[in-house]
Amino acid sequence: MPELPEVEVVRCGLESYLIGKMVECIEVRRPDLRYPIPDLNTVLRGRKLCQIKRRSKYLLFFFEDTLLVWHLGMTGQFHVLPRDIPATAHEHVCFLFSDGTSLRYRDSRRFGYAGLLSLDGWQQHPWFRDLGPEPLGEEFTGEYLIRCCKMRKAPMKQILMNAHVVVGIGNIYACEALFRAHIHPARAANRISHMRLQRLFQAVRQVLREAIDAGGSSIRDFVRVDGKPGYFAHDFKVYGRAGEACPDCGKHIRRIMQSGRSTFYCPRCQH
Repeated sequence: MPELPEVEVVRCGLESYLIGKMVECIEVRRPDLRYPIPDLNTVLRGRKLCQIKRRSKYLLFFFEDTLLVWHLGMTGQFHVLPRDIPATAHEHVCFLFSDGTSLRYRDSRRFGYAGLLSLDGWQQHPWFRDLGPEPLGEEFTGEYLIRCCKMRKAPMKQILMNAHVVVGIGNIYACEALFRAHIHPARAANRISHMRLQRLFQAVRQVLREAIDAGGSSIRDFVRVDGKPGYFAHDFKVYGRAGEACPDCGKHIRRIMQSGRSTFYCPRCQH
C-alpha cells in the first residue's frame, strides 16, 4: 500500500499538472471500487480544481464548492495523459478537462475509494476526525511522541503505525526509522528513554523527507503520475533485506512478524 511519501509525491505531481483546470466531464467505467463511486459528474462537471492537499494517505481535491477525497488503496494509480490516449486495463475513472488533459485512475485490485464532502467541517468526517498529527507537521514533536509512549506497553513499531498517534507511517518507513534510531521494533514504548524517543522523532522526519525527495518507493504497484518509479527503495537499510549484512555493523538483518506484517531489523544495532 502506498505510504505517506508516495501519496505526497502523487499530490505534488497532480498539483503541477492540474491546478486551475476546469472539469468538462468524468467517465466512470464501473460503479464501484471498495465502495460505490459517488455521482462525480453531477457535482464536479464545470467546476475548477483549485487546490490539492494530502491528509494522512488521502488525496484532497478542492474544487470551488466541494471536496473530492480519494484513497489509493493498495494498487491505485493516477496518471495525467492527453485525452486521446486509449484507456488501458483496470482504468476505472477518467476526468476530462476543458484544455484536453485527462486524469486517469487505475486500480487493479480495486481497494481504492472516493467520497464527496462539504468544504465546511470535512475534518469531522469519520475518515478524518480521529487521525493523529502529520509526522512532518508542527504538531508532531519529540515531546508529543514521549507523551504518547509514556503509558503504552505496545511495541514501538506498533505505536509508529497507529494512525491515532501519528498518521502515514507505514511498515516500510517504520522499519527504516527504527533502524536509524537504534530501537528494537518489539521494545515496549514505555521502556524507551526520552533521549532515544527524541532520536526516533528525528529519524521519522528524516526518512520521510528523504523518501519524498527520492520520489517514493516503487514496491510492486507504485509509480508517480508521470509513470516513472520512485527511487527510495535503493536506499533501504533494513526493509526487505533479511539475511543481508547490516550496513552499519555487518550483522545479518532479521525478519520477524508483527501484527501480520514483516518487520526487518538489525539484532546488534537495535536494542
